[in-house]
Amino acid sequence: MNDHFFKIHKWLYPVSWLYGTAIFLRNKFFDWRLLPSRSYTIPVISIGNLAVGGTGKTPHTEYLIRLLKDHYRIAVLSRGYKRSTRGFVLATPESTAKTIGDEPYQMHSKFPSVTVAVDESRCHGIEQLLSLEAAAPELILLDDAFQHRYVKPGLSILLTDYHRLFCDDALLPAGRLREPVSGKNRAQIVIVTKCPQDIKPIDYNIIAKRMNLFPYQQLYFSSFRYGKLRPLFQTAATPNSIDGEIALSALTETSILLVTGIASPRSIASKLKQYSRRVETIPFGDHHDFSAKDMQQVSEHFHRLSGKRRLLVTTEKDATRLISHPHVDEQLKPYIYVLPIEIEILQNQQDKFNQQIIDYVRENTRNSSLS
Repeated sequence: MNDHFFKIHKWLYPVSWLYGTAIFLRNKFFDWRLLPSRSYTIPVISIGNLAVGGTGKTPHTEYLIRLLKDHYRIAVLSRGYKRSTRGFVLATPESTAKTIGDEPYQMHSKFPSVTVAVDESRCHGIEQLLSLEAAAPELILLDDAFQHRYVKPGLSILLTDYHRLFCDDALLPAGRLREPVSGKNRAQIVIVTKCPQDIKPIDYNIIAKRMNLFPYQQLYFSSFRYGKLRPLFQTAATPNSIDGEIALSALTETSILLVTGIASPRSIASKLKQYSRRVETIPFGDHHDFSAKDMQQVSEHFHRLSGKRRLLVTTEKDATRLISHPHVDEQLKPYIYVLPIEIEILQNQQDKFNQQIIDYVRENTRNSSLS
């Protein structure tokens, strides 16, 4: 089923046991109402995971935005990881990846009509959003808030990476789980993300059994769908571009340098290697803050690429930090392209998934325009 293997640091199990005990007690305090958890009168959908690292939360959040934005006033609330500001910050045209975080900035740039805000305290953030006089949201999407239990969302969507299912993982620091696997029971929807397009029907059944979900929980499978490469800087132009975009199928004779600062660049590298035999990578850590030295390393590596046709490819999240970076080589800018990612629900379950989301929102809002 899965040819990818990951390492569990078994010698750290004693530390994981102590960590797990603390998290177990914290969750129980919420379950026993010794710690407060607030509900709200408008639909609140949480998108999160049990593990640290990338499971595709932002693409799945963007999927929900596309599904609902034409019918509801949506607000997206995130923590704004690694931002330079503190407290509640509402995204504006002057916002940058530094002031609100790279992922919120990405969503704000792609969906300017959608309210995007960041706050370490999701409760305080929701209260601030609801107090907006002219544009109070009818629906709030919580990005990466599964462990933020001070908010009790009306609908919780839990993501798990096909290549690192939570049922195979271990608690930090031996593995990458933020909380015990039993935390999955709080989710109404579980999505296995980053599935290969050619996943076999028997794999669906094997995973479904191993998830050990309750009857009230729905299991879906999703895969990344990659769009055409688009230039990060509008000065870019190549012989293979149409309106500034390049189809992946046109990369056959292109040497590619993939530069990423995300948790798991493996799937993107694998996709590019389907179209080009010459793909080199420079992986940085998740949410990496590129330094002048990093930019020099990237530039030098790119200029060493062989072949007449060369491209530097990066992700949408990394593009938010590169577009205003003062140390990007001017000679490099025409070659920097961004690979857009969307998700698709597999098994012909997309309509069922959409309807489950729509039904929840319609039943919990005064605006029933979506049918």
